[in-house]
Amino acid sequence: MSDPGGDQRPTRRSYSDAEAAADLATYRELRRSASVRSLLVVAIVALLLLRWLPHPAFALVGGGICGVFNTLLTMHSGERLIDTRRVGGFVISSFLRIGVFGIVPVAFAALGPGWSMACYFAGFFLPLAMFARDAHRAHVRK
Repeated sequence: MSDPGGDQRPTRRSYSDAEAAADLATYRELRRSASVRSLLVVAIVALLLLRWLPHPAFALVGGGICGVFNTLLTMHSGERLIDTRRVGGFVISSFLRIGVFGIVPVAFAALGPGWSMACYFAGFFLPLAMFARDAHRAHVRK
């Protein structure tokens, strides 16, 4: 017995140049807005904490700044990986980012209370979390 619809393959959705350009513009806008809003949130919270917890407030700011740089560098490396298809440069840049941005929280923990490392990581991952949330919302709207 043959399946009447079994020989048909699912149709592939075409992706036009206009859609690609619109998605790229959305990506760039999300990247910019997540970075700016992250720095703004970190600055406001750090100013509120500064009087009572100065060292963790500085760790939060340091984490926010490093987080924005890490997010932008990671995205740039991903873009280059897509363009060049060379994995070696992406891997090397990943190790360098891990090394550089992994030393900073240890310095904050060594110079102040150990839990200030948590403030650093809160600021560090905020840009990535904001970008992920906004990208999800943009995708759901489509």
